[in-house]
Amino acid sequence: MNKDISLIIQEGTLKSYFPESEVIRRGEKEILWIHNLQPTPLSNTYTVGLHYIRGKNIKVYVLKPNPLPLAKGATQLPHVYSTPKQQLCLYYPKDKEWTPNKLYVKTIIPWASEWLLHYEIWAGTGEWQGGGIEHSEITEEIDL
Repeated sequence: MNKDISLIIQEGTLKSYFPESEVIRRGEKEILWIHNLQPTPLSNTYTVGLHYIRGKNIKVYVLKPNPLPLAKGATQLPHVYSTPKQQLCLYYPKDKEWTPNKLYVKTIIPWASEWLLHYEIWAGTGEWQGGGIEHSEITEEIDL
C-alpha cells in the first residue's frame, strides 16, 4: 500500500507549480488551495478552491464566477455534487481514482481544468461531453 503524501509536500508542490496561488495548511490535518485556472488560452479564467481534510474526500469548488452561467434551458450545472456550491465532480470515489497518495498537481487540478473546459463547451452547446457517471446532487456543508 502506498503511503499518503504529507500535506507539507502537497503544499510545497502547489507553491512550486502555482507560485501565485494561496495555500493554507493546518499541520497534517487540512489544506486549502485557491488559484485562478484558465483551461485554454481562449477560455475564461475561473477562481477555484481545493479543500482537503485528512480522512475525507477532497473537494473542489468554482469560487468565481459565482454563479457559473448555465446553458440555455438548463436549471443546474452538469456533473457536480452541488450547483449552488459549485462543487465539482472530478472522479468516482468508489473507484479510488484519487487517493491521498497522489499529488493534487498531477490529478485533481488537471481534472478541474478539464472539467472547466467541458463546462465551457456545455455552456455553449447544452451538451455535456465530459463523460463521468451520472449521479444526483449531494448536499454537503463546506468550509469555504
